[in-house]
Amino acid sequence: MQEKRASMLYKTIKAVVRLFYPKMEVEGRENLPDEPVIVAGNHAQMNGPIASELYYPGKICIWCAGEMMHLKDVSAYAFRDFWSRKPRCIRWFYKLLSYLIAPLSVCVFNNAHTIPVYHDTRLITTFRRTMDALQQGSSIIIFPEHDVPHTHVLCGFQDKFVDIARIYQGKTGRELAFVPMYIAPQLKKIYLGKPISFCSASPIEEERSRICEYLMAEITDIACSLPEHRIVPYNNVSKKYYPSNIAGEVFPYEEASR
Repeated sequence: MQEKRASMLYKTIKAVVRLFYPKMEVEGRENLPDEPVIVAGNHAQMNGPIASELYYPGKICIWCAGEMMHLKDVSAYAFRDFWSRKPRCIRWFYKLLSYLIAPLSVCVFNNAHTIPVYHDTRLITTFRRTMDALQQGSSIIIFPEHDVPHTHVLCGFQDKFVDIARIYQGKTGRELAFVPMYIAPQLKKIYLGKPISFCSASPIEEERSRICEYLMAEITDIACSLPEHRIVPYNNVSKKYYPSNIAGEVFPYEEASR
């Protein structure tokens, strides 16, 4: 996979974002193995991709929705994924906004360190590009949450990304490691937890479950161990509904989700 040559427009956009987006410190670098890994983190809405692109250490590629890279697909995907829960009286505004951001989205996601993720026959392209990136020394950052409740910290993980490790082991003979990542925008920090390695001797279904359960538990534990702060949830809700990292405490976000 050849290194992308970013356009001047993208470089300008990135410079402006870096100027206004809070500086994020990375803690837990010592947990990173010397070779490429798959990093799985909480999405934190757009904070996950932005913080990773700007501040994650080392050479990376970030999985992103393929729809955000194609002009004809952006508006429908963006409205459904970001703003479909907005009050009915203002949804027209976000519908318009979803069309306005389409050209910007295509520019950003096609120039950043991204790999498009598809859920049809093009999935083979996602896996091929991911393997190329790993073999060229890039770690892969994935935000596998989807709209299924799990803990007060994050939603449940989709698990098919674990299959990358089986392909990697078959090509290289090495067991790929997965690193949990917790992004805390309010604390202005990215936390990296201890890795877990894929076991090629176990059935893939067991490995999907084992690795995802470990990653979700570690991310939750990291969040709960930190000073009190508001978590940026997966769902795009008002900030007044953001939950606290303190387990067991009921917040408006939980009430609104019932």
